[in-house]
Amino acid sequence: MRLFAAVLPPDAVVAELAAAASGLRALPGAEALRWAPRDSWHFTLAFMAEVPQETVPDLTTRLARAAHRTPPFALALRGGGRFGDRVLWAGVTGEVAALRLLAQRAEAAARKAGLAREEDRPYRPHLTLARGSGGTDLRPYADALASFAGTSWTVDELTLVRSELPRSGVPGERPRYETVGRWPLGGGDREREAGG
Repeated sequence: MRLFAAVLPPDAVVAELAAAASGLRALPGAEALRWAPRDSWHFTLAFMAEVPQETVPDLTTRLARAAHRTPPFALALRGGGRFGDRVLWAGVTGEVAALRLLAQRAEAAARKAGLAREEDRPYRPHLTLARGSGGTDLRPYADALASFAGTSWTVDELTLVRSELPRSGVPGERPRYETVGRWPLGGGDREREAGG
């Protein structure tokens, strides 16, 4: 099964971004983009590709540990950007270093569970809004998102998500996401300090 560890923004935060992004669909070329449905918006921490069923228990144990070691932290959606003309994304601000640390811990959990990293590039936190085939200039979309500033929220859990790719061949069909596990973030160093 295809799995990834993620941070899921709360519904109110998603609604703010959806309102800001709604105008993007009126821009020239928007119909050529594959827009990610808002119920799939997330920050990927670690993508694990194909995970054998027998590996899932060890992986989930390790992810629970990673979550417990990480204190809750504050984030807010802010601005937008693009990866060339392939991906349009919303950015993030706040305790981004804590998000990166959680991503490192999720990657380490996957590696220790015996899962090879599919991509070897630096972690760049982003929330994918749309994908292009390279034929649409995404600069106007990113520029339109530049002033977006969402409400801050506290990230308080790590989520493991199963991604099922479309099989029907129907144009426009999207992957389906299913939550496999959720673990509350713990106190980490703050918890140990409070405990004496």
